[in-house]
Amino acid sequence: MTLLIIIAIVAILVLWVISVQRKLVKQEEICKNGLSQIGVQQSSRWDALKALAELTKGYSDHEYKTITDTIAQRRPITGNSSPADANAQETLLNQALSSLNVVVEKYPELKANETFIKTMDSVNTYTEQVRMSQMVYNDSVTNYNRLIRQFPDSIVASLFHFVQRDYLQVNEGKAEMPSMKF
Repeated sequence: MTLLIIIAIVAILVLWVISVQRKLVKQEEICKNGLSQIGVQQSSRWDALKALAELTKGYSDHEYKTITDTIAQRRPITGNSSPADANAQETLLNQALSSLNVVVEKYPELKANETFIKTMDSVNTYTEQVRMSQMVYNDSVTNYNRLIRQFPDSIVASLFHFVQRDYLQVNEGKAEMPSMKF
């Protein structure tokens, strides 16, 4: 009888550990997916930015080269990237958009170009999607970090080497970011 009770307790404990480990893996994958979604949205913004760079080519070769040099620094963001990688790419995007803003200020007829207007609308849409993806990612990280820190799940998290994930940080320069609405 005692042996049956011990076996039952061990079985329940093993099932609990498996359940918690699966829950932690699921939440970790949600975090990775959230970061990948940011990468997808940033990639779309890069593509739209390339199109805008091509439009500026006829107006100013210097600004075109500046923008394309920035675009050349692009690195893909995946689920295995770090939040610092995503933030670095966001900074590059903002630099390129600032360069583009300079061109538009110098050449007002560019901002009247229908293709420019449509492409700029796309950039603004992708910018909003990146913002939403960043919020989803940070919410996912909050849930994941909470899981691995709460007792008794924290025991299983430490056994299987689950570690806290970093949040995406707010770019301090965002407050000074020029408006991209022309």
